[in-house]
Amino acid sequence: MTANTETFETSDTGWLSVIRRYIVYSAVGHLIWESAHIPLYTIWVEGTWSEIAFAVVHCTGGDLLIAMSTLLLALFLVGGHAWPSERAGRVLLLAVAMGVSYTIFSEWLNIVIRAAWAYRDIMPVVPVIDAGLTPLLQWIIVPTLAYWAATRVPLRKLFRGERGSW
Repeated sequence: MTANTETFETSDTGWLSVIRRYIVYSAVGHLIWESAHIPLYTIWVEGTWSEIAFAVVHCTGGDLLIAMSTLLLALFLVGGHAWPSERAGRVLLLAVAMGVSYTIFSEWLNIVIRAAWAYRDIMPVVPVIDAGLTPLLQWIIVPTLAYWAATRVPLRKLFRGERGSW
């Protein structure tokens, strides 16, 4: 018997590397976002510094779970064997749509039903859905930037250009 000495060259654009980078970029992005918009919630004026710090870390952890779940579900539903080289735009759009949808549900559940948190008067609210503007923007901006950075696909190729990108 001989040992298999064949080596495989790994590419940093392979799907596993892309998912790992997406998780890291998402964690950093959501931590920054949560830290920046927590003053729009009542905990900023009613909570202690330790409660505020816990809320930021707790919410970032939840954001990371949502980000991973929406990406993996989008990959399952519309991804292809050559992802991220192909269908990058489809995966991103579906992941963002699911993230925004979950955010709308979660904001309603935790503000209206559970009263787990509340907006301050300075939080801009989207009238029809009664959800805060910054959580909605968070789930459009952070996943998009994290995905773009993780896939390293030029923006023009995410939605146009190469055959199969959608």
